[in-house]
Amino acid sequence: MSARPTIILHTDKPAGALAVLAETHPDLDVHACDTYAGLPALIERVAAEVVYSIRFDGTPRYPRQALVESPTVKWVSIGGSGTDHLGRWDPAHVTVTNSAGVAAGMLAEYALGAMLSFSLDLRGFERRQQARQWGGGRVEPIEGKTVLIIGLGKTGEAVARRTQAMGMRTLGIRARPKPMPSLDEVHGPDALLALIGRADFIVCCVPLLPSTRGLLGEAAFAAMKPTAVLIDISRGGVVEEAALLSALDGGRIKGAALDVFATEPLPAEHPLWGYGNVAVTPHCAAVYDGWDIKSVRMFADNLARYRKGEPLENVVNPERGY
Repeated sequence: MSARPTIILHTDKPAGALAVLAETHPDLDVHACDTYAGLPALIERVAAEVVYSIRFDGTPRYPRQALVESPTVKWVSIGGSGTDHLGRWDPAHVTVTNSAGVAAGMLAEYALGAMLSFSLDLRGFERRQQARQWGGGRVEPIEGKTVLIIGLGKTGEAVARRTQAMGMRTLGIRARPKPMPSLDEVHGPDALLALIGRADFIVCCVPLLPSTRGLLGEAAFAAMKPTAVLIDISRGGVVEEAALLSALDGGRIKGAALDVFATEPLPAEHPLWGYGNVAVTPHCAAVYDGWDIKSVRMFADNLARYRKGEPLENVVNPERGY
C-alpha cells in the first residue's frame, strides 16, 4: 500500500463520489468509470491501486477478473454489502472490503414493512377497494409473533432490534452463535429446521456462499407453518425457487416478500409475478436517497486508514462472505 494510491471510482453516478473524494482526499489522483466494459482498460492505463466499485448493471457482465486478478489493484472496496459477484479471490493478492451496514436500517424497515403488510392484509384491502367492496376485512397484530432471522450481520441485527421493539419474539441463526442483546435465542445453522417451524415470519439475510446456496429448500418449506411468511433480502440462490413455488402452490405457507431472485431482472414469464400472496420488488430494498454517498464516505474513511497503514474496516473473508 502507498500513502498516495491511484483511485478509481467505479459507479454509475460518479459525480457525487468524485465530490466526496475531492473533499476528503484532495491530493489523490482519482478517476471515474461508469461502465463495466471500460473498467479493465482504465485499471491498466492508470495502474490503479484502489478501486471503489458498485454492482450497478447486474452480475453476469461484472468485470470481476479485472479487479481481483489485476497486477496493480491491492484493495477493492465494494459499495454494498454482498461480494458474491466477485467470485473467489486470493486475500494474499487483493484485500476486499464491503460497506456492511450502509443500508442495514433500510433493509430492516423493508422486512418490518413486509410483516405489517401481511398481518394487516393490505393487499387484500387493496383488492377490495378496487372492487368497491365494503366489509370482510380482518387484521392481526405482530406483537407476540415469532420472527426467525437467518443471518445476524448488521442487517440481521437491525431486523432484530426493530422486531423486538414491536413486541415480537426474536430467534436468530448465525455461523458462530453467541448471546446478542436484541435476540431472545441465538442458534447455529444446524438448528434451522427445528427453529423454522416455530416462526411466523422468516427473514433471510445471509450472504450467498456455497454453504448457503439452496439453504431454504424443500426440507425448510416442509417445516414451516402454513401461516408463515418468508421475507428474502439476502441474495438470489439462497432460496430454492422451485421449492418456494411448490410451497405456494400447495398452500403450505401464507406468502412471501422477495427482493432477490436467482435471475435478475426477474423474467416477465416467471411464475412468481402471478401470485397474489407474493410481493416482488426489483432488488431495491437497500436503495434509498443518499445511500450511495453514505457508502462513498465509508470508503473515504477507510481510505484514510489505508493511507496511514492502519487496519481497514469491513474486510471480507472470502470463505465466509463477510
